[in-house]
Amino acid sequence: MDALPLVALVAGSAATAGLARRTPVPAPLLLVAVGLIASYVPGVPTYTLDAHIVLPLLLPPLLYTAAVDSSYLDLRANLRPVALLSVGYVLFATVAVGWLAYLLVPDLPLTAALVLGAVIAPPDAVTAAAIARRVGLPARVTTILQGESLVNDATAITAYKVALAAAVGEGISWGAGAGEFLLASVGGVGVGLLLMVPLHWLRTHLREPLLQNTLSLLIPFVAYAAAERVHASGVLAVVVVALYLGHRSWQVDFATRLQEAAVWKMVAFVLESAVFALIGLQLPFVLKGLGTYSVTDAFGYAVLVFLAVVVVRFVWVYPATYLPRWLSRRIRERESGTDWTSPLIVGWAGMRGVVSLAIAFSVPLVTADGAAFPARNLVLFLTFTTVIGTLVVQGLTLPVLVRVLKLPGRDRQAETLAEAQAQNEASTAAEARLDDLLTDERNRLPKPLADRLRTVLERRRNAVWERLGAANPVTGESADDTYRRLAGEMIETEREVFVRLRDERRIDDEMMRTLLRRLDLEEAAAYREEPS
Repeated sequence: MDALPLVALVAGSAATAGLARRTPVPAPLLLVAVGLIASYVPGVPTYTLDAHIVLPLLLPPLLYTAAVDSSYLDLRANLRPVALLSVGYVLFATVAVGWLAYLLVPDLPLTAALVLGAVIAPPDAVTAAAIARRVGLPARVTTILQGESLVNDATAITAYKVALAAAVGEGISWGAGAGEFLLASVGGVGVGLLLMVPLHWLRTHLREPLLQNTLSLLIPFVAYAAAERVHASGVLAVVVVALYLGHRSWQVDFATRLQEAAVWKMVAFVLESAVFALIGLQLPFVLKGLGTYSVTDAFGYAVLVFLAVVVVRFVWVYPATYLPRWLSRRIRERESGTDWTSPLIVGWAGMRGVVSLAIAFSVPLVTADGAAFPARNLVLFLTFTTVIGTLVVQGLTLPVLVRVLKLPGRDRQAETLAEAQAQNEASTAAEARLDDLLTDERNRLPKPLADRLRTVLERRRNAVWERLGAANPVTGESADDTYRRLAGEMIETEREVFVRLRDERRIDDEMMRTLLRRLDLEEAAAYREEPS
């Protein structure tokens, strides 16, 4: 096997994603655009998405990293809109888009149209998370979109299997289809519930951070494979396990959390970058396979299907938002602040992604009786153009729409105040605990060391409050920013001395690495992580 194309894909997509951080264009859109251009550059290898690789090898880690960073409590608080979108909308879109495609595209059989509807029904988890982070959507809208994208793949894959069975002539009744959906959903959740506790127990009882992080990398694949083994939804199993582990991540030791955060951030960056680049690289393959359909006709059908996808989402989102309020006074009282702008954003943020393309590529070449699958090439092309269309049209205009609507973003001042109050409460409790400990003769410390513990505690208590205070009139920095900058300068000075001592052979490399690691941990403690 030639590894060069894979290395080139990873290196090129990572470089493009890094470049996107310096431009106002969201990384997914730039990656797709570069992929489209690169697909026609002489010498660039042909990359074809394989559902047997994307679904079991790429989808689990991408779902896991998105779910483990989500809030179980926020998702539970928004369970109704998430369920209506991730289950209700996907099933509605499968039927509605499939029926419209059947009416709009000549010679497209209804069974093949329903397969197309199931394939392009689910908005993409990776795209939703990436765009939401970049645009800065309100917290509740972000939670709903992320929750929808975590679960809807399971609904879409099950709907696809049912539609495909009908299309290839295997004969499946509505009752059998409902039974398969029930098995996939209940089974997937059940497998996740069975695995989450023992996996968490392993994470908390392994004492070696390297082993814990190895386990962390294996967890999404284990959950997905175990569920698929019993014909349940691997997607739901991964999401359930990830939500549980993320909710209880505080029970894992600090070294594991530090390593795990870095490892998964790198994994997500590489996989997300490669996935979006792969979408763009599919263009020559899908155009080559059009066969009897002319490019002009195919693009005309693509525009119609894209419009159908956009309209159908709004047809579902607005009634799903307002009907429960009209029918329930409790919902009206609990969600009194919802206006027409939030459903508009949710409706417009339905970008499709790599899962739709991977499923489309898995459509078989022939039916049960050996005949060619009807309009397979057109289904593949329409899936590709819908993915590209939603990414480009909706992805590019979503930030503009958010600015025009003047949606309230995250209230940084209120968040900082809540952080300061939480830190103050924790520091007060820790100070009382320290006083209790120091009364015990076994914990006796010299006064300078005891004072140092109190100073560190006081520093943590005051740091957040200082961010709310007045800025330095000369630099514009808060006291906390100045403290962290000066701490960084001091640490860098120490680091240079350690390197000089190593170069002078006064200490060896092992000792230098030990001393530098100590400084790295202090620097990590001094600098709070900024959102990406």
